Amino acid sequence: MLPKQEVVAMLLAGGQGSRLGVLTRKVAKPAVPFGGKYRIIDFPLSNCANSGIEAVGVLTQYQPLVLNDYLGNGQPWDLDNDNAGVHILSPYEQKDGAKWYSGTANAIYQNLNFIERYDPEYVLILSGDHIYKMDYSKMISFHAEHNADCTIAVIDVSLEEASRFGIMNTNPDGSIYEFEEKPAHPKSTNASMGIYVFSWDKLKKYLVLDAADPNSSNDFGKNVLPAMLANGERMFAYPFEGYWKDVGTIDSLWEANMDLLDPKTKLDLTEKKNKIYSRNPIMPPHFVADCAEIQNSMIADGCNVYGTLEFSMLFNGVTVKKGAVVTDSILMPGVVVEEGAQVSYAIVSEGTVIGKNAVIGARPEDTENRDDWGIAVVGENLSIGEGAVVPPKAMIDEDIKGVK
Repeated sequence: MLPKQEVVAMLLAGGQGSRLGVLTRKVAKPAVPFGGKYRIIDFPLSNCANSGIEAVGVLTQYQPLVLNDYLGNGQPWDLDNDNAGVHILSPYEQKDGAKWYSGTANAIYQNLNFIERYDPEYVLILSGDHIYKMDYSKMISFHAEHNADCTIAVIDVSLEEASRFGIMNTNPDGSIYEFEEKPAHPKSTNASMGIYVFSWDKLKKYLVLDAADPNSSNDFGKNVLPAMLANGERMFAYPFEGYWKDVGTIDSLWEANMDLLDPKTKLDLTEKKNKIYSRNPIMPPHFVADCAEIQNSMIADGCNVYGTLEFSMLFNGVTVKKGAVVTDSILMPGVVVEEGAQVSYAIVSEGTVIGKNAVIGARPEDTENRDDWGIAVVGENLSIGEGAVVPPKAMIDEDIKGVK
């Protein structure tokens, strides 16, 4: 019997992330690089460590190799406790055969035995595709003080944005009386953040009931939460104030990275308190040549910059050669931009080489039809030949030959 844990966190990290296109062709969405030296999953894991939560289950399914290697034994996040720590939870063979996770609720249901080992009071459900810093211990205290069965973190969004979220309609005391999934005419602007605290006995009860329902899609938002609400369980909204962004699309991922270049950003990754931890290769400091021109950009260790950077983010080991211009773009680890190449409003994935005088993406004002404009994305370990052109909004997943 393992030592009892008051809280067990379950981090849903198995999503395919199809809206991220070629960026998730070989990696799970939570393993996508972010912010110059992080991966998306660093944020919920670091939040757990900073909140004093020692037992964390990471539920993986789609392309788990990179994510599993990255997590290792959990040491960078101080989650390598012998009696708790971080555990990778993949679908496994059961008595009635192997089963993929069929939904968010089913993923937790298939791992009830993992939770039971710790006999917790509360279970914290997290998503692996959000960027934010949050002290979960405050939310758990709120849950306990209100004698709640389920507490849902909410963030105030604009009325125009509300129809894109699950909306919690609440009474003056914060109790939830109605849950609307992406309402056309929202009654409030309390948007669910996909962060839930459950009292363990209630969660187990409703997961078992949900698993026994052949008509259920086994989803928290569609099935479990509405069932609890319909049965009159005590459900409360926990208001969160701070930076939070769902980075499940190319545009939102690009925007969140660019937010870090804004000196007024609410997401401060430099403060020592509530630090975001990560696993990074040991590399020499970056080098900036005398001929380089740099404006408001972030440059990680191991980079070599000889060209021009404007409002861009370079991950470790990136090289930008002389005469190359990179603007409003994200270059992931190991990218090489050859002489004379231009990269604008683009995301270039790991290990890709942009050939001499190639043109990747374009500024919005340089596009005749704004409907044709968008972030250009180039997949990993590709070769974009000399003089090749990748238009705005393109999604490239194979080599492009050079133009002679």
